[in-house]
Order: sequence, then structure tokens, then C-alpha cells
Amino acid sequence: MNIIIRQEQPQDYKETESVIKLAFSSVTISDKTEHELVARIRKSDAFVPELSLVAKIDNQVIGHVLLSRIKINSENKSTESLALAPVSVLPELQQKGVGKLLINTVLQMATDLDFKSVIVLGHPEYYSKFGFKPASLWGINAPFNVPDEVFMALELSDQALNKQSGTVEYPNTFKN
Repeated sequence: MNIIIRQEQPQDYKETESVIKLAFSSVTISDKTEHELVARIRKSDAFVPELSLVAKIDNQVIGHVLLSRIKINSENKSTESLALAPVSVLPELQQKGVGKLLINTVLQMATDLDFKSVIVLGHPEYYSKFGFKPASLWGINAPFNVPDEVFMALELSDQALNKQSGTVEYPNTFKN
């Protein structure tokens, strides 16, 4: 499988959204609107075009990953971070390393762009493979009620989240 990972371009949007729909079509905890979230993020200040990547085989989009800007707010400061959401791979190509390749690539790109941390809401068994740990270890909380183990953070540079406790603030774009 010759997979090419590159920055998503406007001409990819329709195909990317189709991949996202298919990827989440059988996920029971999904509200099936992840493709709409991506479309809203692209039109917002939270969008970082360099961190919206597609995976392609033979010029066909088979996967997508997106990191977008969020904040970690405490009483006396606000710190920029990134949200990893969503990661999408066509169902027939899931569990073949495409998601892993997308995530590793986008995390390296975020590091290269000097972002300091990433927050994800997801499966702890999967995301821990990339170094994500419960955000609560840094005193970082979700703005909604979720189990501690599924709300995770990753430092992209040493001690990036040291003394960064607070509550994550997602842009209004994340709300329907």
C-alpha cells in the first residue's frame, strides 16, 4: 500500500467529508456529524490548514486527521493547545496503520510548527500508543462530564503542560 500523506486542499473537502461519514457510520458513540464539525472548523479561527492532513492511495482520499486550536483556561491564564479530532479512515482500510500514520505525521508537524500540546477525547488503549496520558495528571479538565481515562493530553515539548492546569475551552465551532 503506497500511502501519501499531505495537507488537505480545498478541492479535497467533499471527498474528505465523504470519508469521514463512512468512517463513523458504524460507530455507536458517534452522532454521525463529524463531517459537519470538520466543515465548521475549516471556516473558523481554530483552523490550522497545515494540520489538516489527508491520506491518499492512487489519488483517492482514504483517511483524514485534523488538529485545531483550543485553549486551556485557569483563573489567571489561558494557554493555547490543539484538539485532535477527528481521525477518519475508510472502514475497509481501518486497522491497517493508516490512522497511526496520519496521527504520527500530524503530531510531528504540530511539533515542527512549535505547538506545545494536544488534547484528545478518545480510546485510552489506542491513544496511549502515541504518548497520550489522562489530562488530569496535569490538572487539566474537560468542559463536560467524561470519564477521566478518555480525556487525554500529550506534551509536544518537555514540560509543556507543567503548571498548565485548567479547563479546556473548545471554540463555539465544536458545538452544533
